[in-house]
Amino acid sequence: MRGNYKVTESQNLEVLSEDQIKRILGAAKEVLERTGVVYYDDEAIETMKKAGCYVDGNRVRIPARLVEKALRTVPSKVTLSNSRTGKRVMELTGNNAYFGTGSDTPFFIDPSTQERIPASKETVSMSAKVIDALENLDFVMSLGIVQNVPQLVYDRHQFQAMVNNTSKPIVITANDVEGYADIIEMCEIIAGGEEELRRHPFMTLYAEPISPLQHAEDAAQKLILAGKKQLPVVYTPCIMAGGTVPATLAGAMTNGLAESLSGLVLNQQTNEGNPFIMGGVFTIMDMNTTIFAYGSPEFDLMMAALADVSNYLDLPMFGTAGCTDSKLVDEQAQIEDALSILMTAQSGANLNHDVGYIEHGNCGSLENLVINNDLIGYARRIVQGIEVNEETLAVDVIDKVGPGGHFLGEEHTMKHFKNETYYPDLFKRQFYENWEKEGKKTLFDRANEKVLDILENYQPEPLPKDVQKKLQDIVDRAESKLD
Repeated sequence: MRGNYKVTESQNLEVLSEDQIKRILGAAKEVLERTGVVYYDDEAIETMKKAGCYVDGNRVRIPARLVEKALRTVPSKVTLSNSRTGKRVMELTGNNAYFGTGSDTPFFIDPSTQERIPASKETVSMSAKVIDALENLDFVMSLGIVQNVPQLVYDRHQFQAMVNNTSKPIVITANDVEGYADIIEMCEIIAGGEEELRRHPFMTLYAEPISPLQHAEDAAQKLILAGKKQLPVVYTPCIMAGGTVPATLAGAMTNGLAESLSGLVLNQQTNEGNPFIMGGVFTIMDMNTTIFAYGSPEFDLMMAALADVSNYLDLPMFGTAGCTDSKLVDEQAQIEDALSILMTAQSGANLNHDVGYIEHGNCGSLENLVINNDLIGYARRIVQGIEVNEETLAVDVIDKVGPGGHFLGEEHTMKHFKNETYYPDLFKRQFYENWEKEGKKTLFDRANEKVLDILENYQPEPLPKDVQKKLQDIVDRAESKLD
């Protein structure tokens, strides 16, 4: 029993054996060397050609040795900071699991009316403010795409809305490489310079390939710019088993991993040692509806398996959790949210996004977000496991109290009950009569009240006025180029 002590200290989940991981990784390397990938960017093609890849037009076949070299040079840890203080608040390494929202949903549930409305700069600002107030949400993505501004520069507005309403690390999307460059400039102003941003990055880009095995021009250019700027980048395939990749889960993972690794090679060839976060949104195409399923068991299974691969490679991972295919914040939503959050926390994926998504990624809900804030707390307590030592075994206090006594008044109880027990905010434990007196409020009722209270009363730490002005100048400059 003693030999299993470390295993039972915490509750971790492993889906793949080491042999299975090696077989999937070997298959992905074979795909890159045998089939190759397509880059739709001349600089990317030239970079890969100089590195020793086999280039035929824009088809690039990548030798396994270049993949292995990239895996040796990429850092095993990425650190993200608070944008106001520069303090390092997230260490993406090992089994450290952090949670945040997703980005770019076209719709948003108005918490005041419960109407499904188009996402806007105002809704993104609201979301960032709520995320800033929630203790178990660690980073911010937009939870909406800004649609009430000129669309060629929506990304600058989106970042501005987020950074004005939160000090937590931000994961951005960018319309194109020019938009990414403008957002980097905005970050450098906030951080106090280019070098300061490199030392204490509070922003990372989210970019993705096109499955199967293609890198769009703007995606490749973003990978290159991230390398040149020495900034962390997330590169995440969004695959649909049976649609854009093979129907078998092992085949889907092989295809997705090949795409992620080919992005890694380009990024490392641009700047050896650049911080890079692998990952994915690996799920199925539901053949009954054709949707990209966020609530399927195959989604949870592949994401946990991908965490096994990232842990084996010692690479930070971008995961996905706290999302649902349900159109409402209902029982289906909470079941799907809870399963994905728990499996993600147990698997040890690092930067876990899409918390608050409903309607298979088409809509954001702040009520779903605050309920998931409690569920993340649950999951973290489970992963924490049970600490076993002389103090926690409590033999002396058991002997002191003896048969028939109670432990309510013991110093040992006062010392430990708070750190041993997780107390959720919205999930109530009360007698029926008390619940009845308080209005028989449902979980959704309580969540909506919390959202409205945050929006009305919570104030995030603001950026200095002169910094806000400089950010607005960059947004205005981008818009002026459209004329």
